[in-house]
Amino acid sequence: MLSSGLRCRSRHSLRGLSRFNPHLVIIVLLLFVAAGCSKGPQEAPAPPTVAVTTIIQKDVPVYNEWIGTLDGLVNATIRAQVQGYLIRQNYKEGDFVRTGQVLFEIDPRTFQAALDQAKGELEAQQARWTTAKANLARIKPLAEQNAVSKKDLDDSMGTEQSARAAVFSAQAKVDKAQLDLGFTKVTSPVDGIAGLAKAQIGNLVGPGGMEELTTVSTVNPIKVYIQVSEQEYLTAGRAGEKRAENVKGELILADGSVYPYKGTFGFADRQIDVKTGTIKVACIFPNPGNFLRPGQYGKVRVATSIRKDALLVPQRSVAEVQGKYMVAVVGADNKVDMRPVKAAERVDSLWVILEGLKPGERVVVEGIQKVRPGMPVTPKPFAEAPAKAETKPEAKPEAKPAAPAAKG
Repeated sequence: MLSSGLRCRSRHSLRGLSRFNPHLVIIVLLLFVAAGCSKGPQEAPAPPTVAVTTIIQKDVPVYNEWIGTLDGLVNATIRAQVQGYLIRQNYKEGDFVRTGQVLFEIDPRTFQAALDQAKGELEAQQARWTTAKANLARIKPLAEQNAVSKKDLDDSMGTEQSARAAVFSAQAKVDKAQLDLGFTKVTSPVDGIAGLAKAQIGNLVGPGGMEELTTVSTVNPIKVYIQVSEQEYLTAGRAGEKRAENVKGELILADGSVYPYKGTFGFADRQIDVKTGTIKVACIFPNPGNFLRPGQYGKVRVATSIRKDALLVPQRSVAEVQGKYMVAVVGADNKVDMRPVKAAERVDSLWVILEGLKPGERVVVEGIQKVRPGMPVTPKPFAEAPAKAETKPEAKPEAKPAAPAAKG
């Protein structure tokens, strides 16, 4: 009721106003129209500012990588050469040992007794030989005077020769007994790292089927075994043996760090494994300080070729959208063009782009989330320095790039 009363009162007021002054109503309406037209169209927002960089073009080495297993240059299995009871261990497990260093000792008493017995037998045989030589020296003049028969001379000569042979045999027994006594001190045949002792004090050890005592591995230099495919082997073979020997390889350790010393080609196995289609190749790496140990895993990386005039862009400028790599290119008119690209190796903070870009073009490095295809932008130079030229690329892009660009 109240609202209807107000409308009635308003109509009456307008009627009274129109009766009072019709020109005033027209003026008020014109003022309303002028106020509506004075607003005009809204101003367009300013183009977003983005950091851009020019595509880098240079030669880039192409690297191959293989998973490798580290092994000692020499792995000497230490076994007892004589049978006896172990009475002493003279090294600390894991220590570096020298050639000839005594690692274990076997009870030497029985071997010392055998040596003394052999020496006694040698003395007896030498005495018999001396007697035989004296008898022969007396019979020879008598035989020349026909004072004794020819048979007596022959018997004396045979007795002397038999006694001499018995001395040589006794001397050999002494030498063997001396060797057996020496074998009671088990020594290292090489310089290297001594492993865990597999026999304990008091164990009966000896040659044959008994277990080994320990292993000593020469680890400087150290070998890294890799499995090379038949195709890679053929390619390297055509390049020539001398080139393979001059190739330097890098070793990437399990924590991702690069070993500071480069390795060289050592040798290849005699045959290709028919089950895997690969051939085992050994690379030799210096190992001062014995830092690397057998059994470790790593990746061997070798430069196999050079990619000429490769195009490189910062990894931050590459976005992954639905499994495809995209790059925002800023044209001469400062408008954005979103292009699909094909990425290859990584070179530090840069990616090699095989398809989709041209030399000299500018790509968005910062602010890629703010741009859309065809959008005008305000470019500014990218402040961060490009990647170092000497840094080595990785095999292929695996890490996730920058956040994906929004769809237009």
